[in-house]
Amino acid sequence: MLEAGPAVCCWNDQCWTLARIGEVVRRQFGVEYTLAGLDLLLHRIGWSVQVPARRATERDESKIATWKDEQWPVIKRRRRTWAPGSASRTRQVRA
Repeated sequence: MLEAGPAVCCWNDQCWTLARIGEVVRRQFGVEYTLAGLDLLLHRIGWSVQVPARRATERDESKIATWKDEQWPVIKRRRRTWAPGSASRTRQVRA
């Protein structure tokens, strides 16, 4: 059932979570597992955690690259290399 995907079990976002898998196991076999126990069981049979990259579907890579090349250098300017004196409140700079 896991290989068939979550859409078979009425979850349309194509993402298995431990809670969803636990629900399927409870419905199908009448057995309840804690999330930690279910995680151990899944690792024993060869399943591992996969975190999907969360990116907007409207994401435009060419616009992002253009922004990084043109706008980011303007925003992130070089730091000043000089300092007017000590910033310490306890040690005063003598003139």
